[in-house]
Amino acid sequence: MLISQNCHEPLTFQFDMRILLVEDESDLGAAIKRTLKQQKYLVDWVMDGNDAWAYLENSSAQYTVAILDWMLPGFTGLELCKRLRLEGNSLPVLMLTARDSMEDKVTGLDAGADDYLVKPFGMAELLARLRALQRRYPHLQPQQLTVGNFTLDYSNSTVVGQNTTGEKQEISLTNKEFQLVEYFMKHPNQIVTTEQIRNQLWEVSAEPASNVVAAQVRLLRRKLACFDCANPIETLHGMGYRLNVTNESK
Repeated sequence: MLISQNCHEPLTFQFDMRILLVEDESDLGAAIKRTLKQQKYLVDWVMDGNDAWAYLENSSAQYTVAILDWMLPGFTGLELCKRLRLEGNSLPVLMLTARDSMEDKVTGLDAGADDYLVKPFGMAELLARLRALQRRYPHLQPQQLTVGNFTLDYSNSTVVGQNTTGEKQEISLTNKEFQLVEYFMKHPNQIVTTEQIRNQLWEVSAEPASNVVAAQVRLLRRKLACFDCANPIETLHGMGYRLNVTNESK
């Protein structure tokens, strides 16, 4: 039996991808970031190839797509792409450039880019290219993630949990709560630090309050209690948090 309760009205949102945007044209970069954030993507925007490489090497930020301008200060987008592939990194790359000759497109694709978008372009086309990358690489947008008594369904943006009586029910979560549950479910039975959670759920340039993670976990626990679900999130003082589950994710 599936019970649907509404402590709060659920928000509609898609599977949240973290994108590294590397674009040195300030107006274009701001427009792209604004468009992506409206679509609920998490975006780190840098304007320099050297900074971009530092972000890519930072293991605390797990990117799912990189949007690289070809011509950049420091490393060019082409050089960044080549470096990624030489290191065996398969991060999907969408290359942005004003170079529109067939030879330039071949050069970009041969360097390891997965797609190529010529400037000027419309934001609708950019979003369509990202959706195409998601279809091409199914791991970017799985249909479901099940860990313990919880299942995230990305196709309809719902979380199904098991309450204390064993009945399954849909749990309405905000976008950030969904991201937090997803992060815990991708690291079951592992200790994750406050810094790790902050780095993954907020943009690098953001400056959230020092207690933002603790506050978000507290809100999530209240939501689980509202739906009569047992709280599987353990606080390990001085260390971080752990999602305790008894069975493997599917």
